[in-house]
Amino acid sequence: MLNYIKQLLNIRLALLLVGLIFVFSACGTKSDSGHQIQDTLFEDTMVSYPGRTFSYKDKFRDTQAKQEQAAKALGLSTPPKNRQEAARMRSQLSLIKSNDNYIVDSLTHSIPYLVPAAAAELERIGEGFADILQRNGLPHYQFYVTSVLRTKEDIKQLQKSGNINATTNSCHNYGTTFDLAYFRFNKVTRTREYMHQDNLKLVLGQVLLNEQRAGRIYVKYEYKQACFHITVRQ
Repeated sequence: MLNYIKQLLNIRLALLLVGLIFVFSACGTKSDSGHQIQDTLFEDTMVSYPGRTFSYKDKFRDTQAKQEQAAKALGLSTPPKNRQEAARMRSQLSLIKSNDNYIVDSLTHSIPYLVPAAAAELERIGEGFADILQRNGLPHYQFYVTSVLRTKEDIKQLQKSGNINATTNSCHNYGTTFDLAYFRFNKVTRTREYMHQDNLKLVLGQVLLNEQRAGRIYVKYEYKQACFHITVRQ
């Protein structure tokens, strides 16, 4: 009888220890830097931007011809043929780096440079995106920059890969144009609240709509490439 009681107590103790381990592991783990990282299992409250929805296709349909005209007027006078030639033009360009508001994606067919006017516009869009989230008490997210300056050689490689939007006279060749993904966002704040990508797309779309109405950018909604194709115009 005594042995049975001891076995029962050991089983209960084991179950208690397992429960404690689960509780502590659910509370989060530490990163290499020692900072506490909250487990994404706690993201159980979806929140939304209360702005009005609108048709991206109807609002963002600035043509290739219109964007190309602005690119030639404000961008590099001679589009670079290859990466080596682009490197020699860096005095005319601004380096684009990831920051608190956006992430420069792993670029395979472009390089992270824009003419100063386009770089400043990208910063303005990032600040506008962060401002809407903050003013509405929403979690902070970053959007992704997926394409920047392309050389003629980059365009040829894209065309070979079957990208139908890789036109020979691409606005990306002039350093005035960049693409922003609308189905990929990175959450920065570690809170229980999170946002659906469709709602983050609405926030980004609202910023672009404001910039477009102010006459600062042209925007094309690219459905198949899942991005906003943007060219600075002033």
